[in-house]
Amino acid sequence: MAARAALHRRFWATVPARLRLLRAATLLLAVAVTLLLTVAGLAAYGTWDSVAGRDAPRTTSAADLNLALNDMDAQAANILLSSGDAGKGRLRTPYDKAVGFYGDARREIGHDLRTLAVAAEGDRSAEKTVENLTGDFAEYQELIGRALENDGRAGGKPAALADYRRATDLLQGRLLPDSRTLVSANDRAFDAEYGAARSTLSAQLAAVLVMGVLLPAVLGVLQWYLARRFHRILNPPLLAATVCALLAVILGAQMLTSSAGNLRGARRDAFDSVVALSRARAVAYDANADESRYLLDPERRDQYARSFLAKSQKLYGIKGATLDTYDDGLADSRRAYGADRHDLRFTGEFRRELDNITFPGERAAAEQTVRTYAVYQRDDRRIRALLAEGREREAVEFCMDWKPGTSNAHFGAWMAALDEVTDINRAPLHLLRAGGPLGGERPAALGRRPAARGDGAHPARTAATAGRVPVGPRRRDDPNERAWPRRPPAAPPPGPVTAGAGGGWCR
Repeated sequence: MAARAALHRRFWATVPARLRLLRAATLLLAVAVTLLLTVAGLAAYGTWDSVAGRDAPRTTSAADLNLALNDMDAQAANILLSSGDAGKGRLRTPYDKAVGFYGDARREIGHDLRTLAVAAEGDRSAEKTVENLTGDFAEYQELIGRALENDGRAGGKPAALADYRRATDLLQGRLLPDSRTLVSANDRAFDAEYGAARSTLSAQLAAVLVMGVLLPAVLGVLQWYLARRFHRILNPPLLAATVCALLAVILGAQMLTSSAGNLRGARRDAFDSVVALSRARAVAYDANADESRYLLDPERRDQYARSFLAKSQKLYGIKGATLDTYDDGLADSRRAYGADRHDLRFTGEFRRELDNITFPGERAAAEQTVRTYAVYQRDDRRIRALLAEGREREAVEFCMDWKPGTSNAHFGAWMAALDEVTDINRAPLHLLRAGGPLGGERPAALGRRPAARGDGAHPARTAATAGRVPVGPRRRDDPNERAWPRRPPAAPPPGPVTAGAGGGWCR
């Protein structure tokens, strides 16, 4: 009791003591609110920098590795399929382009492995996966190098095919599963960072609201005490301080609420679709490679036909469909969707995208992707029909040619449409990296990008590779942007191509 009485005499018994106490409480709360808002703002900025500069590129870089591996194997099959017998009967244009694209994919894989090795530092499981990928990729290059060397000799096609089989089995058995593991692991790490950031923002918002109640309350008590003790109805400095405090708390709470909403939009509305579409692109390239493998290797045609169907089902799943019934099922489900957008009679990556439509123009772009996919699927049936009729060279030419109306041209139109959907979903991450807001209408130029047109040319690829290509669309005239793997090189590689040491190229 004595201590309580002493405290009362010191801090509340006299008017000066009461004023000092209220002033100290006001200053402490004002400093606490200021520090809290400063820390929250810096944390929010750091979260955006982490999302746009590390977490998202790390995941998309792993997805890009998966795509490049599929493309490299497809181009190796195309080289063997179009090379003829030691150059005799060679399909010149498809061969030259396949050689150029093979080199592009090989360099991209090397770059992605280096990027992922840096990103994996400190994570022993990820480090081990990258180490395995690097070793297996060296072995894969050696096998492909031997296949191309054998293919360059007269009568060497059987030996080349045997080497290619071992290489593609290595790709399917170890390289692709490991790359998919990295995609999933990096995506889970991104999700954990997202959850932690959301929790932090929620805690900061709660603290700001508590401070926002206490500070105006103390200022109100001080205003009431001065009015009661000194008979002043309003104290202008205190009134101004109260208004400033309320504005600071309201704006701070609004900033934190907006940051939490923007973070959710970047992760759930945008990046989830980017990951699904990146997987779809990798599956598309692998399915397209199965067509080349199907034509190249008669002994494994049934295997590659089943593989093509399985990948088609991953993209656009039709229950119980076979290659003979898939087109009818696809057409029926598209008609049902056209009549009722909620009637989705299919599964797979395209279903995931249509279930997560968020941004302006996204639905139209996604529907265009499905339309171009249906055209490409019909081309596949034509290739198999030509082969069944004994018209193998026509099947190969239709599969590998670049003229309008051929399979390659339709594949390029499909990839252009898929690229456009990905750009729309990637644009919010690009705005984060640039420091812009996520809310409100996005500039149209960032959401859409015109597809290239031309004689057999494919659109420039939007790669989200960390370090080399930042998350977000890039200008098409950027000389450092990697082309779509199937786009023609600037000039055909001169002279014959043989395998050098370690799978390298010697011209």
